[in-house]
Formats: sequence, C-alpha cells, structure tokens
Amino acid sequence: MERTYIMLKPDALKRGVAGEIISRIERKGYKIVEAKTMQLGKEVLKEHYAHIADKPFYPELEAYMTSGPVLAMIVEGPDVVLGMRILMGATKFEEAAPGTIRGDYAFCTTENLIHGSDSVENAEIEIKRFFK
Repeated sequence: MERTYIMLKPDALKRGVAGEIISRIERKGYKIVEAKTMQLGKEVLKEHYAHIADKPFYPELEAYMTSGPVLAMIVEGPDVVLGMRILMGATKFEEAAPGTIRGDYAFCTTENLIHGSDSVENAEIEIKRFFK
C-alpha cells in the first residue's frame, strides 16, 4: 500500500475547512493512518523547503507557515501520491481546477491550504521528517 505525506497548512485550520478537506480525502477512498497537529519552527521549514529557501518569496512563506498550527498526516491508498496531487489541484490557485481542494478553497498561491508529497521517494522523506 502506497503512503504519502499530507499537511493542512495554517489557513486550512484558521478558516475552518480542515474537516471538509479530510472528508474529501476519505471519500476518495484513502485512509488517514496517522495525524497530529503541530507548530512548525523555522529550522524544519528550511529543511522542508530547501529547494526554494533562496527565493525572494521564502520569507513570506516562512512567516505564513509559522503563523499557526498545521495538521500533519500520513495518508495511505493505491496510487495515493498521484491521487492526492490531483485531488489537491495546482499549486497556483488561479490554475487549480474547480472540484479540487485548491480550486474550491484557495484564493492566493502562498496560502493554498494543503501540501502533498510529489513522489513516493519524497513521501518517505517527508514522513520521516514530520513523524520521527
């Protein structure tokens, strides 16, 4: 059974749409096998976003990601990495199709509600990072 790392970002919790997002994940047939609420620190964010930490928008992203708790989840199911990427929608909110989580709920690219691993390999790395 394939596993992926999914994180509901601070805006999902602040806006009260976490339950709806979780329902969509479960209605798709995926199983949330572990979940925890956590406050992210700058150190783990630098590691998680190492590929973009040198970009001009990173300080804004870091401030947003430390602005409140996140919900970290391990989600399991057949082809769950690809399936969750489709369910989440495009990272840029203006490109996210209606019917996707971001297409229905996101209104800017920085605060786009949800993160999901982009490969099976990265899923295992991210699961280890957030679920030691």
